[in-house]
Amino acid sequence: MVTFKENLDLLTAWSLIETRVRPLDELEQIDLLSFEGYQTRILGVDVLSRRNLPQYPASAVDGFALKASDTANASPRTPARIPEGSYGWVNTGGGVDRAFDSVVMVEDTSMDGSALLVAKMTTKGENIRPEGEDVTKGQVIARRGDPLDAFLIPLLIASGYSTASVPRLPRTIFIPTGDEIIPAAEWVRGDGGEWGRVPETNSYMLKKLFQDWGFPLEIHGLVRDDEGLIREAALKSLEVYDLVIIGAGTAKGKRDHSAEVIEKLSDPLFRGVRMKPGRPVIAGVRGNKPLVALPGFPMSALVTCWSIINPLLKRLYGETSAPAPEEAVGSAETLNTKFLLHHSSQPGVLEWLRIKCGEIDGTIYSWPLPAGASSTFSIADADGFAILAPSTLEVPKGSDIRILLRKKVDLKKRIVYQGSNDPAIERIVSYVRKRGGDLAIRSVGSLGGLSALARGEGHVASCHLLDPEKGVYNDSYIERLDETRSWRRIKLFKRQQGFLVRKGNPAGIHSVKDLAVTGAFFVNRQPGAGTRVLFDHLLKEAGIDPGLINGYDNIAITHYEAAARIPGGSAVATLGVKAAAEAFGTDFIPVTEEDFELVIPERFIDHPGILILLEALSDERWRSEVDSLGGYRWIS
Repeated sequence: MVTFKENLDLLTAWSLIETRVRPLDELEQIDLLSFEGYQTRILGVDVLSRRNLPQYPASAVDGFALKASDTANASPRTPARIPEGSYGWVNTGGGVDRAFDSVVMVEDTSMDGSALLVAKMTTKGENIRPEGEDVTKGQVIARRGDPLDAFLIPLLIASGYSTASVPRLPRTIFIPTGDEIIPAAEWVRGDGGEWGRVPETNSYMLKKLFQDWGFPLEIHGLVRDDEGLIREAALKSLEVYDLVIIGAGTAKGKRDHSAEVIEKLSDPLFRGVRMKPGRPVIAGVRGNKPLVALPGFPMSALVTCWSIINPLLKRLYGETSAPAPEEAVGSAETLNTKFLLHHSSQPGVLEWLRIKCGEIDGTIYSWPLPAGASSTFSIADADGFAILAPSTLEVPKGSDIRILLRKKVDLKKRIVYQGSNDPAIERIVSYVRKRGGDLAIRSVGSLGGLSALARGEGHVASCHLLDPEKGVYNDSYIERLDETRSWRRIKLFKRQQGFLVRKGNPAGIHSVKDLAVTGAFFVNRQPGAGTRVLFDHLLKEAGIDPGLINGYDNIAITHYEAAARIPGGSAVATLGVKAAAEAFGTDFIPVTEEDFELVIPERFIDHPGILILLEALSDERWRSEVDSLGGYRWIS
């Protein structure tokens, strides 16, 4: 019995596909006269013109058709006089009566009554385009493989064609599977509940990818985690479609049936490709029809589509090329950057990184966004993607790295924000963009943001760092890192910090002492975050060892991320801003009101992006939006 080859590198996996999958080599007719058929296609045969272009002697200018012999010796001083009936008006492109053999431009003529005065001699055939000057009947006007673009389509129509023979596009169907999956419409309406359920969104991602690539895709109805049901759906689909994609079920759990289905319905090719994300992809072939199981996590599915599905479609369509990520990703351009962080990569694995970029002091930096395969936000937020070769083990900070850009970004007007996470700052990005700038946010904590400024790795930072000894915010930290006092400080607002607990506060959490006594599970923030500094101060003030806090090392990066764990019971309490409590409907136990400020190096004060940010900070619409969040009091 043939079994899957497992854990292959991408090129080896692709070689198996090339060996087993042949181009469809079938033609179909598309209607050239219907604008609906104008997606990118290529000709499947050479095309011979059915017409002469032009079909008749045509004037190349606006003027008068006449006999060249009637203009002999004509000049501006002694114009030729041609009587009525021996000439005729003709527009550019108009037919020239065969009684005439030349056309004189209207600019070289005048009228004297009904007689035409011609101020220059013409020669036989002058300003006349003869039949077939552009294209002759029977001429090869296009060849197999030529794209049907804005230039070729008009030529084919003018040459007498209403349809064109093109290679048939592969027909593909996507079968989403999973007991935990619910249709997107139900999810949006809230009909399916939320606990343990996730919306089926991969079909929408695939539909847009296929559209961008120029291939059709049909979406099957949702199939539950039952091997028999999945096998039946796949088998029926194989009767109709050229490529069948099964969504999810690629792992080796009890409810993961894709491998068994592919093994029973096709000749197995491979299971697992050494790429991250996307490793669990599975493929087989039934006849000449590939059957592919796509990992369920969005980024894994996306990488698999770029690496396996896109080249598979092209092969079926008749193109013989190995995977080409730049084409599959749809990268308009590439960008060479310096990596802002150190990154370790798994040996022997082709790794895809979601990347954000920024230009600081003339150097273009890039940094990776959160790498979870299930993260959809980082996919949408990324400027582009970087591909690390399997031989890459470490990417030291400052390394050269090439980015496949997916978005057009004006780096001259984008500023890099590093520092404290804050809901108000997240909302100002749109107001900056409306003014032509951009703001790339890295939530690295208050101390992390100030340190980044000190290293020259940001345009603006934010902080709310309490000095426990002096009881003031930010001063001592900024003074320590900014020895030259070259940073501009903008005290923006005061914001309320406190404990976020479930409605009704069933655990009775009002202080850090309650956390220690009850053992309630806590969500903390990362080291260097201002909220973490405040929490550590509260522990020290109460004489409580951090080790007594259940969940002290349970980290969330943002206020909203921490707050999201409270209503569902993943945690009992967290320390955060009142705005997060309002957003998630938790109770809020006030602890303090803190100073939140922005810090900008003086050399960036005239940076176009900074000027736009400073203007946006005074936008009353943004300030009104911040007020509605709750827990803010303006300083400036």
